[in-house]
Amino acid sequence: MNNQILEQQEKNNKTSQAVKIAVAKGDGIGPEIMNATLKIMQAAGAKIEPEYIELGEKAYLSGHTSGITQDSWDTIHKSKIILKAPITTPQGKGYKSLNVTLRKSLALYANVRPVSALHPYIQTHFPGMDVVIIRENEEDLYAGIEHQQTQDVVQCLKLITRPGCERIIRYAFEYAKAYGRKKVTCMVKDNIMKLTDGLFHQVFDEIAVEYPTIQSETQIIDIGSARLAAKPQNYDVIVTSNLYGDIISDIAAEIAGSVGMAGSANIGTNVAMFEAIHGSAPDIAGKNIANPSGLLNAAVMMLAHIGQAKVADKIKNAWLTTLEHGYHTADIYQEGISKHKVSTDNFADEVIARLGLQPENLPMSELSKGNGEIKIPAYQRKQEKKELVGVDAFIDWQGNDPEEIGQALSNIEAYKLKLKMITNRGVKVYPQGLKETYCTDHWRCRFVAIDSKADGEPTYQPVNFEQVVDLLSKLNNAGFDVIKTENLYEFDGRRGFSLGQGE
Repeated sequence: MNNQILEQQEKNNKTSQAVKIAVAKGDGIGPEIMNATLKIMQAAGAKIEPEYIELGEKAYLSGHTSGITQDSWDTIHKSKIILKAPITTPQGKGYKSLNVTLRKSLALYANVRPVSALHPYIQTHFPGMDVVIIRENEEDLYAGIEHQQTQDVVQCLKLITRPGCERIIRYAFEYAKAYGRKKVTCMVKDNIMKLTDGLFHQVFDEIAVEYPTIQSETQIIDIGSARLAAKPQNYDVIVTSNLYGDIISDIAAEIAGSVGMAGSANIGTNVAMFEAIHGSAPDIAGKNIANPSGLLNAAVMMLAHIGQAKVADKIKNAWLTTLEHGYHTADIYQEGISKHKVSTDNFADEVIARLGLQPENLPMSELSKGNGEIKIPAYQRKQEKKELVGVDAFIDWQGNDPEEIGQALSNIEAYKLKLKMITNRGVKVYPQGLKETYCTDHWRCRFVAIDSKADGEPTYQPVNFEQVVDLLSKLNNAGFDVIKTENLYEFDGRRGFSLGQGE
């Protein structure tokens, strides 16, 4: 739990005040599973006061293009806590994802998804699985910054920041510390993306040394995902960036038995949002057969977050006992294991009937034994010397001979700046490219002022912005269509740009 939210909830607990919660019933099966979840929480004695907000499909179709009304924003800003059922984003018309809007607008930087096996009551090949995926929630490719640059090529920007890395990685270690977890695994792809994923890896190594009692390791995301799917019992807490985390959290939930059983927390400094990870399932809406377990597990996480961990344990243990006793909704019903196929409403009633009981076979919920306090310090930027050393000019050129464009660009006189190389889709094609390399109409042309080489690494001379402008002017006058530029910088003498593949 974050410090500001913790302080407010401690005041509420001392005065026995109910905590105001912004509740979104959502679309599809959302209202059914939300009503069941609220009914269980009320019966368990949760001290909450729901304040209902309108978001999702109805808000979109009523003219709110973001999918949320202003009144709903106002309620969220006051309550700071959201419990959200699944929502539907209408197809077509360019509607943006409301989930992404909420996470980024409210700075909900940490997505927390605990996944544990419920064998034999939920079918799985991994009965010992107990993993928490902690996913960065605001940046990476999910910034959604895309452009079509040429007829052939579109681009999506992958944005990774040091404050974003520090915040999510420290949250993972703090979570492990707060809840008695033993190991944190970082998953990246820095063998390819050496600057973006490389920064995530570097920050992980820096922060890991501050938690000597917690084991730390780093794995490449592709083999890490395969190992997670094959041997999930070898993992405890996993921390990773946005896209990777989105993928592996669904992998983890599915191999544990069902995506429909998992809840999710979205944690920010001032606001937190809790939701099921599944969708709105409009095909079964209104039939009273939906499983409320995912949203109920999200509500359990919410109660622990607001300082009501004992109530959270009470609900979770009653839910586990209900599963043990064989009361299952249709989606998890198994002949020979399940004893009763129940509706959404009946399932809620069975959980309520078992409040105060503890499971006999499944691991008991013990959230109240954790200290629950997660401390994330404010980001402190370190000052570095930033020096301009060149520019990558991206050119839309319809030819297909790298030698032709390379010779033409090499003949352009622009003071210190000279053509060093050309890449196409990241692969060096000039000078000394391979004739087999396929080229599109999108050419990255690197201009730098190179002094000499030391140990194979070029030594770059500083240039000024006016020289870059002069180069671009000459490229334009020579008839080249410059569609984009990226300035090349060194930071404290460290190269702040990638080499070309094959450079």
